[in-house]
Amino acid sequence: MLPELGCWGDTRGNNPKNAFVWVSMRNRPVTGGPELLIIAGAFVFISMLALSAYFEPDIRWLHFFQSGMYIATILAALFRNRWGYFVGISAAGFWIYTSSCVTTFFRNGLHWLVTSVKAGQIQHFDQIIAVPAWFGNFLVVLGCIWAYGRLKDKSLRDSGRFVLAFVLTTAFFAADIWIFQPRYLPLFQRSFHPHSPFVGTIIYFIS
Repeated sequence: MLPELGCWGDTRGNNPKNAFVWVSMRNRPVTGGPELLIIAGAFVFISMLALSAYFEPDIRWLHFFQSGMYIATILAALFRNRWGYFVGISAAGFWIYTSSCVTTFFRNGLHWLVTSVKAGQIQHFDQIIAVPAWFGNFLVVLGCIWAYGRLKDKSLRDSGRFVLAFVLTTAFFAADIWIFQPRYLPLFQRSFHPHSPFVGTIIYFIS
């Protein structure tokens, strides 16, 4: 009951009941600005994964497990666990990078979005979904960075934790592709040799 929280100031004492209330409150999920950004961005991206799987049934399992990384990020972020922030930045950041600097997926999506608006009719919806997917991932990255910056116990060890999270997250994604859609594996090799379709995207979008 909430009235028991009146003993909040005594949680440093030897009263086990008050200590239990304090620990219980610390373990409750929190929803602030960063968490809402993460949830909104992940929801948008997972929705786009579902739509994409609708158009291509053979990638359903791939997208099912890919969405798991975003669900894990949400759950960890709700309890202000830094590992969730690192996984979110890794998964969403890698998707933004590959769709912008390795493939033309985002550029093609913008092209067909603009074309559809001009024509007054939706064309290549399977390409257009790259646009909300990109912004969904951007919200996840932004929310994770904001949430991490809010932590009071940051340390240099977090850089090592982030690298580990990136390696494990990318390895999980690679394994997901290897098991369900190995035709996409060259994406990882090309990611080491980025080109600049994103520059072309910006030029196209403002022209």
